[in-house]
Amino acid sequence: MRFFIPTLLLFLLGCAAPEAPPVDADPLPATVPSLEALNARVADAEARLQATEAGRRVWQALDAHGGLGRWYRNGPLRFRHAYQRASGGTPLRTDEVIDTWSARARHAFLPDSTLEIGWTGEVAWHHPPEAEPPVNARFWALTPYYFVAMPFVLADPGVNLAEAGQMTAEGKTYDLIHVTFDAGTGDAPDDYYYLLLDPATHRVGGVRYVVSYPGFYEGGTHSAERLMLYDGAQTVGGITLQEGFRSFAWTDAGAGAAAARGTLTHVAFLPGTPNDYFAPPAGAAIQEGL
Repeated sequence: MRFFIPTLLLFLLGCAAPEAPPVDADPLPATVPSLEALNARVADAEARLQATEAGRRVWQALDAHGGLGRWYRNGPLRFRHAYQRASGGTPLRTDEVIDTWSARARHAFLPDSTLEIGWTGEVAWHHPPEAEPPVNARFWALTPYYFVAMPFVLADPGVNLAEAGQMTAEGKTYDLIHVTFDAGTGDAPDDYYYLLLDPATHRVGGVRYVVSYPGFYEGGTHSAERLMLYDGAQTVGGITLQEGFRSFAWTDAGAGAAAARGTLTHVAFLPGTPNDYFAPPAGAAIQEGL
């Protein structure tokens, strides 16, 4: 399941987060069925990626960011996420827990955390049911995560990779990997990305992308292309992620007007998160359609 958004995150206000799910000392996350399943998934991803030069570059990036096996073994990822559109308005701030194994999600909107949305892998929901979420729950549930979790999400089946030359942004040259998706992969298989890889560190420096989510775009259309540049780096549980990002309009002439900026804070892995944490609360409203 994949979701996308053309603008994300700004500064995070100092407000109380919702209570996080418990963490225990079990060596394998509660959300991962078995060590055999984990090893098999990593081995399958490695075999697929090592079959092409572009895939080998992504596998190299996975290692540079901490390794796919460690990513899954760390368990669900928690982070606070805030984004601000360049056009102004109120920043959208959430405290999120994402099941990296099964792509399930639960978000609490800050500052008071009483409004939540989630994705079970089958349905999107929000609670309390009479509330009006500021986003499309199904679209947004995994949207921040997909950008936060580059390059790990590119190890999934249904992802196609091709080398696409180089580009320069803010005086730095990146190698490009063109990312497309098999038909039927997630809600928006017509999305595409250009992954920006630092040739020295092999880490992700950003992405160029479009949004084709059918709930917003009909008949195979999509948004204009945007550029997102990642800022800073933070390593938690052996996994290196960005600290924030800036996004811009993109044209043949390069980066254009600023679109958004944002931050990623309070990053932690929560291996003791129970599977039922991602189930809709009693009385939650279930989203119908896209």
